[in-house]
Amino acid sequence: DHFLDVCGEGDRAVAQRLREQAIDIAVDLTGYTQDGRPGIFSHRAAPVQVGYLGFPGTLGTERMDYLLADEFVVPPALRAHYAEQIVYLPDCFMVNGPRDAKEAAMPTRASEGLPAEGFVFCCFNNAFKIEPRLFDVWMRLLGAVPGSVLWLRQTNAAAERNLRATAGAQGIDPARLIFAPMRARMADHLARHRLADLFLDTLPYNAHTTAADALWMDLPVLTCAGNAFAGRVAASLLRAIHLPELVVENLAHYESLALELATDPHRLDHLRRKLAHNRLTAPLFDSARFCRHLEAAYQTMHDICRRGEAPRNFAVAPLT
Repeated sequence: DHFLDVCGEGDRAVAQRLREQAIDIAVDLTGYTQDGRPGIFSHRAAPVQVGYLGFPGTLGTERMDYLLADEFVVPPALRAHYAEQIVYLPDCFMVNGPRDAKEAAMPTRASEGLPAEGFVFCCFNNAFKIEPRLFDVWMRLLGAVPGSVLWLRQTNAAAERNLRATAGAQGIDPARLIFAPMRARMADHLARHRLADLFLDTLPYNAHTTAADALWMDLPVLTCAGNAFAGRVAASLLRAIHLPELVVENLAHYESLALELATDPHRLDHLRRKLAHNRLTAPLFDSARFCRHLEAAYQTMHDICRRGEAPRNFAVAPLT
């Protein structure tokens, strides 16, 4: 109902304020990220403390009772590596809803600095997610698909310079790496996804929101599922939009499938049409359905606490 600015207060004082307001469940949306305040939870801010969304992984401390996840990002076989009890949401742990790109004009290849012809591989992830072994795969793909380009997010001059130099060292014309500048309006950024042909995900840290943006704009996302939470998110999104065929388990398969899709326009078009249909019918962007599942999760946590029981792993049953 209201917002309290506690930036100037210490962790213990903030936890005390929350307790005084009789908060039932406190949710940490930041974890170990910039400006996060995980120390607040060390002082027991609420009877139930939950980690969600902003930090894709365990905090490694029992101060957090629960972590919201799904059975793909945290498989039961890996649950022992998490300090928190795992609450499994159906479909996908990550909340998503429709994006609005209606007010944006359709850009042209020329306006975005792309060549008039040729296949456009795309990745709008932050540059720090681009790992050398994966970049080698991307360069081999450019070498195998004549006229193709790699469309990346512009982050800083050093990253752009280094990536282009590395491409040149591998025999790829640095000009085939094209960097998309930031757009002031999200609608304009979303609209330009329509110019790309295939989104290539990163590993070991996947695309999260960037993957969801691409899928909403009917841009197929190819991902390789890793071992950690942060490396399994894009696969979770694809499963929730009923496109598991775009999830692979190793980089060799990733490279071969990317090449197949880049050289088989009919297969890629089929995937695009399937994605366009599933976007409106599959669970991924059904925020009302997700809300019902999240509310059920919080209610169960509260009930367990009210009965005096210790936090435990549980799964939320799918609701219509």
